[in-house]
Order: sequence, then C-alpha cells, then structure tokens
Amino acid sequence: MHGIIPLWKPEGMTSHACVLKIRRLLKIKKAGHTGTLDPNVSGVLPVCVGEATKIVRYLQDSGKTYVATVTLGVATTTEDAEGEVVEEKKVERTISRGELLEVLRAHTGEIVQTPPMYSAVKVNGKRLYEYAREGIPVERPSRKVVIHELALLDDREEFSGNPLSFSIRVACGKGTYIRTLAVSIGEKLGYPAHMSALTRISAAGIHRDACLTFEEIETAVAEGRAEEILLPVEDVLSELPKYQIHDTLANRVKNGALLATPEHLQGEEGPVAVWWRGRVVAVYRKHSGRPGMLKPERVFAFDEIFNR
Repeated sequence: MHGIIPLWKPEGMTSHACVLKIRRLLKIKKAGHTGTLDPNVSGVLPVCVGEATKIVRYLQDSGKTYVATVTLGVATTTEDAEGEVVEEKKVERTISRGELLEVLRAHTGEIVQTPPMYSAVKVNGKRLYEYAREGIPVERPSRKVVIHELALLDDREEFSGNPLSFSIRVACGKGTYIRTLAVSIGEKLGYPAHMSALTRISAAGIHRDACLTFEEIETAVAEGRAEEILLPVEDVLSELPKYQIHDTLANRVKNGALLATPEHLQGEEGPVAVWWRGRVVAVYRKHSGRPGMLKPERVFAFDEIFNR
C-alpha cells in the first residue's frame, strides 16, 4: 500500500498514537505523519504509508491553515488552555474592530517568533519541554516564520468582556506556533493572552472536507476498500516544479543517476518532482557541486509503484 491517508485527527490523541493506529488498522509497517498536532488539537493530519513515507519532509515544509481562538486577559505557562495561569489582567476597555484588524495586519507576512518553552524545539540536543518540566531556564532561539493570511472570523464591530475571546484563521508556513502568535496579538493589544482553542483545517493541500475519521477508515478496511481511501503521491506533490521524463531517462532515475537540468527548471533551487507515465517517480534537487545538474533526493520503488 502506497499513498496518503487524509486523517481527521481527534482530540485526545497524540500524532504518534494516530500513526500507530493507522499501522495496526492497515497491517503495515511503514507510516509517518507530516507535522505534529498537539493532543488537545483536532484537524487535518496527513499520514503517509509505504513508499509515500519518502515525501514526509516535503509535506512538513508545506503550508498549513488553522482556525484558532485567542483569549485576552489570561496568560498560561504553555500559551494554550492546558497550562497553568501565570498572569491575569482584567479587560476593562472595548477594543474596536479597526484596532484589532490593524494588529492582525501587523502580524501578517514575515515575522519573528520565539518558540514556547513547552515545545519540541531542540536546544543543545534537548527539547524545550524537557527543560520546562525540569524548571531549567534556557535561552530560546528566535526564528523567522511566514504568515500568509491572518483573518478575523468574528463580525463584531466592538469587542468587550472579561476574559475576551475572538476567532482567527491563520494560513502559515513551516514552524509557526499559533500559541505564540496568540500571545503576541495580546501583547499588541495590551493584555496577557493565550490560545484557547485550535483546529487545523488544511495541510499539504488536503482540506478538512477530504479527511476521514478513524471510524470511516475502520469501515473501509472492514469492507476491503483500504486502498481506495489512499490519496496518490501526485495529489500532494502537484505544486512542485515538474520534470517530465521519457522511458530512456526513467532507467537512469530508477538507479539514482544525476540528470541535466532542463531549461524550464534552470532557476529552481528547491525540490523538483520527476514524472514518468503519469506518476511521480522521484524528487530531485539542484546539485550544489555540479552546475547544470540535478541530483536525486528521493527515488520511489518503481516495481512496487507500477507492478501492483
């Protein structure tokens, strides 16, 4: 079995536990998810199986979209609703829609974030959440992330209440922490804040409408339709630059040979999808030491793809 399971991850399960359950249901060994969702978060979690596990890194780098609830007036240790309260400030004023939209605009585009202490970012070989659990202070590395869209999903003209909450939709690039974004929005408005709810509505070009629950996957397996629910690799790599090869080159690609860069890909620095007979058979990238050449990063098992 090769392809992507478009899983709708339920609340209360870790992403790793979801992968283990997929392996058991499909009776397979090779499976991996394409970007961790916290246990208390539901949403789109593409799970790659078989040869599709070779594209996990490309899907991890792809854009994602979330719907989040920002709550002003309360800050927590984890920057979400799961943590202990560390700061409170009563929201005593009314915030206009214009002021809130201006703050959201200021957080759109390339911004700098400092990952939360309760995160999986590594510092000196150790994850930040491990330092946090041991109560060890550590300097966290800031990094640039990209917010493609930040939309207010609330139609109120004035926002008041204590605490005060509103919903946003965030389309962002790799490595963005929505929890940290919520805290930053609160700071700009003059209040401690946290992310009180989060749902991922798209990832790697897969939207919530295309996703399946575990119950639906179990039914498909029981009815012998397991392969029918797999999305092909081509669906999620369709946005990569395309290199269409002929039969002669296919043999070289199968053996991991270098390829001359075709004219239409001369300016590409990132990954390139190599297509043959309507399928993606490899992912290549510009060779840093050989000008004008592409080198293989991932080559799929041709026999398994074409002889099933």
